[in-house]
Amino acid sequence: MYSSILHAAVHVPPGRQSVAEAEERFRSHSPHVSLSPGVLAHMYGLSERTVAPAHEQPSDLAAHAARRLFEARAITDPSDVDLLIFAGILADMEEPATAHVVADKLALSCPVFDLRNACNGVLNAIEVADALIGSGQYRRILVTTGEVSTRASRWSVDDPADVLTALPSLSTGDMGSALLLEASERPGIIGSRFFANSWGWRAATLANPYSHHRALGQLHIDSEQLVKSFTGMPERVRDAVTDLGVKVDELDLVCVHQPSVAFTKVACEWVGVDPDRVLTTFPAHGNVATNTIPLQLATALETGRLRRGDLVGMFGFASGASAGVTVCEW
Repeated sequence: MYSSILHAAVHVPPGRQSVAEAEERFRSHSPHVSLSPGVLAHMYGLSERTVAPAHEQPSDLAAHAARRLFEARAITDPSDVDLLIFAGILADMEEPATAHVVADKLALSCPVFDLRNACNGVLNAIEVADALIGSGQYRRILVTTGEVSTRASRWSVDDPADVLTALPSLSTGDMGSALLLEASERPGIIGSRFFANSWGWRAATLANPYSHHRALGQLHIDSEQLVKSFTGMPERVRDAVTDLGVKVDELDLVCVHQPSVAFTKVACEWVGVDPDRVLTTFPAHGNVATNTIPLQLATALETGRLRRGDLVGMFGFASGASAGVTVCEW
């Protein structure tokens, strides 16, 4: 038994925050820090970021995306879904699993669980779903995610030296995504490979909110150390693609994680692909974390860049650090 990805859908929140608005808010909260106008656009290539309504949680964004997916695939019977996985970084609460909240909002009665691995959560969920379908345990699995990362923005710093670790948090965006995988007679998911340099976990952290009196922690990113934490992984990822029996040049669509324009170019160099082949999503949305690759898939579907039978390569790089690749025939 094999598995295939049937469809991908995203929910883009209606709210927007321009780089000028984000910079002005940062200056008002950190008046003792000098921040040049346009720094977010210059450093990250950001134009504006998506912002979810204050009352919506990760489960809401995930459920919105799942409903769009159901409508596109005409799946109206909840019993058609055998398992739901929530793969977001942020969660509604520590207990129970946010997957339960998503399932309740979708009126699903199937088993559920959460799976988390920073920005690679969705790719890992695809790997797990493929294995579970391949074993014959489930036939149709819904993978969901939802991020409200803008709420972890660091609007103030006590030490001007901390500005560089705070600015990446101003480039994040909110979004929800959903992928539907189904048992197939053909190998839709050709294979996945993942690698980790866990010594690099300190480079990008977000404190557990429940250890800070229910206040969401602030995102702290050392960009230089984060890049260093991927040492040795690009070669392993490229070798993994070859190991899966595919050449990068053969891929009809290449999706890479996009935490900034600059990092997207670096990731393309690591993978060995021309940046022009990648659908650019960061400038208009920000770093939408686990939603980045689903967003590229959904955009490719909507614009006709992705068709049934196309060969797709999805490359993830996440804090921790971890890197991975999933190759599939759409």
